[in-house]
Amino acid sequence: MSETARARQSADLSACDREPIHILGSIQPHGFLLALEGPEHRIVQASANAAAMARGRSVPVLGRPLGEVFPALADLLAPAARAEAPRDGAAYLRTVSLPTDEGVRAFDVAAHGSGDLTLLELEEASGEDSAGASLDALYPRLSAFVEGLHAAPSVAELCALVARDIRHVTGFDRALVYRFDRDGHGTVVAEDGNGVLPSYLDLRFPASDIPAQARELYRRNRLRIIPDAGYAPVPIEPALTPSSGRPLDLSQSILRSVSPVHVEYMRNMETMASMSVSILVDGALWGLISCHNGAPRRVPLQARNACDFLTRIFALQLAAKERGARSDLRLRLGAVQSRLLAFMAQEERFLDGLLKHPDDVLAVTRSAGAAVVTKEQCWLLGATPSRSEVRRVYGWLAAQHDGEEVFATDALGEVFPPAAAFADRASGLLAIGISKKYASYVLWFRPEVVQTVRWGGNPNKPATPDPSGGPSRLHPRKSFEIWRETLKGRSTPWSPVEVDAAKELRGAVLGIVLRRAEELAALTEELQRSNKELEAFSYSVSHDLRAPFRHIVGYSELLRAREGDRLSDKGRHYVDTIIEAAFSAGTLVDNLLSFSQMGRNSLNRITGDMNALVEEVRRKALREVPPDRAIRWEIGALGRAYADPVMLRLVIENLLSNAIKYTRARDEAVIEVGRRDEPGQPPTFFVRDNGVGFDMAYVGKLFGVFQRLHRVEEFEGTGIGLANVRRIVERHGGQTWAEGETGQGATFYFTLPSREEAK
Repeated sequence: MSETARARQSADLSACDREPIHILGSIQPHGFLLALEGPEHRIVQASANAAAMARGRSVPVLGRPLGEVFPALADLLAPAARAEAPRDGAAYLRTVSLPTDEGVRAFDVAAHGSGDLTLLELEEASGEDSAGASLDALYPRLSAFVEGLHAAPSVAELCALVARDIRHVTGFDRALVYRFDRDGHGTVVAEDGNGVLPSYLDLRFPASDIPAQARELYRRNRLRIIPDAGYAPVPIEPALTPSSGRPLDLSQSILRSVSPVHVEYMRNMETMASMSVSILVDGALWGLISCHNGAPRRVPLQARNACDFLTRIFALQLAAKERGARSDLRLRLGAVQSRLLAFMAQEERFLDGLLKHPDDVLAVTRSAGAAVVTKEQCWLLGATPSRSEVRRVYGWLAAQHDGEEVFATDALGEVFPPAAAFADRASGLLAIGISKKYASYVLWFRPEVVQTVRWGGNPNKPATPDPSGGPSRLHPRKSFEIWRETLKGRSTPWSPVEVDAAKELRGAVLGIVLRRAEELAALTEELQRSNKELEAFSYSVSHDLRAPFRHIVGYSELLRAREGDRLSDKGRHYVDTIIEAAFSAGTLVDNLLSFSQMGRNSLNRITGDMNALVEEVRRKALREVPPDRAIRWEIGALGRAYADPVMLRLVIENLLSNAIKYTRARDEAVIEVGRRDEPGQPPTFFVRDNGVGFDMAYVGKLFGVFQRLHRVEEFEGTGIGLANVRRIVERHGGQTWAEGETGQGATFYFTLPSREEAK
């Protein structure tokens, strides 16, 4: 379809939606209407057939009090009679007999308000004996219906029951239960018929068949009847209300004429009579009970009232069943949510409470996959798009829906076209923001559910040009043959209960985050105080402690130089020991200062060649190695790493220098540097040697400050090098660990997140 055609069809549909069907200015001919104004009930408007109903031919009606023209109607509007009338909708007053040009005729009288006017509608009482029309005949049917409703196990059974009983009461050829979806499309979910008219069960009809303003009228006016689709409309005179200058609002009218489009629609359906009863659940239009007959048919007032009663009872039971189903689902999802909250409360990092329990995260919204996404991290759970695709959805949400508590769609590809590429995993998206400051989300995904919909005719109704050259208009459906459509790119819709469960989880998460933020604020305040004390301590170490060590070394060297000849060998040994110890203490102070500053220095990450870095550090380290040592280096393909180059150099220097140091007793030292890659995991680097190794029972001490597994007399060092390695790697978001065996060597591992994971 071209863009021009789409625009034309859209305009026609819009025009159909705007058709003023509540002010058509006419009624159906099986009765007459009077519009009354003021306390004297002066007739200011009337249907054109009202005069014929008055006493005698050509009696003027307009401008006269009601009592002068129709004395039998005057007492119907007394305050006592009107007090029993409902505030909304037409109220049946009683049946009266009026003399007419054709003799005395009985009319069912109803009254309702229209602005400042009171409208009286007099519908000629039907003489037909419809099945079950008398109250005595209706009572057993109503009683059995109520009992059947309570026994019905499902909504489908309820709908089938009401369709059967409504058809029995009215005698129509076919009765349908027609349910609206959120887009206004309707589906026939139950049907009862005598075979005269074709079956429409399970067929779907587009929203344009019953446009928005018609659905609103169905909501406000519960029962509508068209006894004969071939009727000639009776105009209301005058067309405009004299006091307001506006057309008469017939929204609550029983006799109101219907749109010509609807009459033509009925004729195309080959139905000459219809009746509809609105199904209201919690004030909203759930659907219709729609009855059709192949020939014109009048339904007596008592039978129609019985249908209204049946439908109201049905709606109450329907609401109870749907409410019960929602309550059961809410309880099940609430139990899952409670477990998740308990898990989050137990974890130091609340997100771990979600990530460690993926089944519950999926169950809380009945999803196939989920993702927890922040600016820095993206965790995937269950069946989801790839990490890069989830990142694209995250970016779109942050840009287009930032600040929204919850976002839900069952057709993600329609609002975010790139999502069509992964519709099989994420046609449905439910998202909650879990931070008020940063773009952070929990995303739930549902896969595409391809389904075939059976329409009652092609839903893409074209606009037909007017032969007289006027504008195109949307004609009613001419064909009701089954038309099948395959729907793609949609998931199972998110129910209100599931959306509410996501909202409640969001509120709980934000509550945990807020509580943690308060705790963090208090901790931050304490840390700031501690940092100031640490800075003061660092200053003391760098100035007050280093100076005495320099003095010790300086005076010891003077003593050795000037008084060495007078010292015994033991004395000179003591002096050398003092100098060596002072040097070691100074080095220890420098290393301690470096370790304390490591956590405060900012990271300046770049992507660099790991092989080049290792080779540079290796060459520098070999300058301190005696030339007679035999070291075999095995360096694999290390690729590239995203890290702060200065800090990463310290990591490599510490690990290589340790490998060289702890293999010096070997005839041939073997030092291996390599990289290991596993799907979905950050790259792992390792340094392996065949040195003295260590006992794995003490592996927990390796990366601690001042922790050593060998004596200083055997291997020099301060015990801070591996602590620096761990601190640097953890600041990059990685992990460190080691494996070893006494006398068999050791392997030290560390991971570094990739550039995408580090964002």
